[in-house]
Amino acid sequence: MLRAAAASISLSLVLAPFQCAHKPDPDLRREDTAGDALWALSENFRTQHNGEAQRATLAFLVEKYPSSRYAPAAKEELSHLGPAVRAEASSPDASAASP
Repeated sequence: MLRAAAASISLSLVLAPFQCAHKPDPDLRREDTAGDALWALSENFRTQHNGEAQRATLAFLVEKYPSSRYAPAAKEELSHLGPAVRAEASSPDASAASP
């Protein structure tokens, strides 16, 4: 009985590093990352047809979280959205106020 217990403990100690030493699967995470949340927010802006907010969110994602799994997709989406339109330049009051 004592030998069986000692063998069981020895086997557990030998196998313990193999049980714990692995990287977690990102698809099995329980919490979202900041990049995940920003991507979801940009998708929400897209469905609301709010291109400026979507563009700003994607640009923030790429700038602050370049290693995010969504950063390459955000760069691609930004290239499709085109350059940002400045609200000051497009308003009629802005052109009248400038000399």
